[in-house]
Amino acid sequence: CFSKEFSSASSTTTVGTVTSRVTRNGDAIMEKDLLNHEDLAGDRGMIDDIFDETYREKEGPKPPMRYVWRNIILMSLLHLGGIFGLTLIPSAKIQTLAWALLCFLVSALGITAGSHRLWSHRSYKATLPLRIFLSIANSMAFQNDIYEWVRDHRVHHKFSETDADPHNAMRGFFFSHIGWLLVRKHPDVIEKGQKLDLSDIKADKVVMFQRRYYKPSVVLLCFTLPTVVPWYFWDESIVISFFIPAILRYTVGLNATWLVNSAAHMFGNRPYDQHINPRENPLVSLGALGEGFHNYHHTFPYDYSTSEFGWRFNLTTAFIDLMCLLGLASDRKKVSKEVILARKMRTGDGSHKSG
Repeated sequence: CFSKEFSSASSTTTVGTVTSRVTRNGDAIMEKDLLNHEDLAGDRGMIDDIFDETYREKEGPKPPMRYVWRNIILMSLLHLGGIFGLTLIPSAKIQTLAWALLCFLVSALGITAGSHRLWSHRSYKATLPLRIFLSIANSMAFQNDIYEWVRDHRVHHKFSETDADPHNAMRGFFFSHIGWLLVRKHPDVIEKGQKLDLSDIKADKVVMFQRRYYKPSVVLLCFTLPTVVPWYFWDESIVISFFIPAILRYTVGLNATWLVNSAAHMFGNRPYDQHINPRENPLVSLGALGEGFHNYHHTFPYDYSTSEFGWRFNLTTAFIDLMCLLGLASDRKKVSKEVILARKMRTGDGSHKSG
């Protein structure tokens, strides 16, 4: 079990060189320091999560916004149910609250360690048992199946903060948080998503099995199992069993993930690259199990930890490290301290100097 570092200094761990080039992101022209992505792609087998400097938004008026009323109604009802679940907390048994927290943690890992760091970015490797567990946890999270999640997330990285970004933060907090799920996708999102190379995901039998049986797996794992356990094993009220471990837990899990798309793209400092929108947001990291170190993550999307600080505010990194210790994970990708420091000095906002 080992970590592979990307460095410009070591002859044994070098993956490419640090280069400097001029790039364009919307109307802003800036100089960026990048690893040699061809070498990096050879190591991970993909580059579709690397920002595409050649993309240009189409000129002319934007396409009209088309509401998805089914999603608007369902999301409204879900959040009303979550609020009702909050009012039931004082009446719930301690075992039920502990079970709800466990369901939250498991389902969150299905997103953070699963569809995000493993399948979207290929930042580490997982054995079959771990992939099966993460797919089960992902169904409990109910945030689209792994295949669709990976497709949208790779598009998000490759075309970040443009019309081709599914939750483009330039369209405001509400849109990047939940609004993008309540309207039809911009045509560029669909077009670019269809052109991605998702052969690695299609080749993963665990992912495709989950995709095939996604709807029944969600009914069972996101709603039925969280409800039945407290009702059956410690005689909890069926109403409390449904509205706290299932509905409230699901609602909180969704919003924790969405805050990475919204708050972590708007609030915080940018010590690694001041020319991109994503920020370092420790509060988001607390709620999203380590996903709030977002300026780092968009600068180095191939780092399995999504942060240079190890386990700090990063339960997902601790989980992956534990899986590696148990022999269930391997080949964790990690950016070297030398490359990180060099990037801070070249493109950061200087906030790292004050800690």
